[in-house]
Amino acid sequence: MDIESSYNFRRINERLTTSGVVPEEGLTTLAAQSYDVVINLLPETSEFAVANERSIVKSQGIEYIDIPVDFKQPLPADFTRFAAALDRVREEKVHIHCAANYRVSAFYSLYEFKRGNWSAEQAREFIGSIWQPEDHPGWDGFINSVLSAADKA
Repeated sequence: MDIESSYNFRRINERLTTSGVVPEEGLTTLAAQSYDVVINLLPETSEFAVANERSIVKSQGIEYIDIPVDFKQPLPADFTRFAAALDRVREEKVHIHCAANYRVSAFYSLYEFKRGNWSAEQAREFIGSIWQPEDHPGWDGFINSVLSAADKA
């Protein structure tokens, strides 16, 4: 199974992809697809989590970064950890996932916005191409707070 078959898959560029949960069959093919790093924003306790994901990924020599984000309560500290991790591995081939690419699309869009690569409108468009944060308590406010904090900086 190719990673592109993962739920809500998006190819950002040749070195960065995002998606919802990656089935076990897809995880086992990451090395063959030349991935260097997996960043997982889905808590291991989620009903959508793949059992033994960390060991499946690491057994292929791929770095595994786990930043469990509570979907009901995203925190600024989660985003800070995500941004620092992505800064560190930005030159590697990276796949970032969660359950449905909701957490990831929000965090990745905010990352690009904070780094000055995307406008607030571009960030909102990318998120909106996957989901509607206003339909999920906590997310619209979180996204707005990160976008407005940058305006005040």
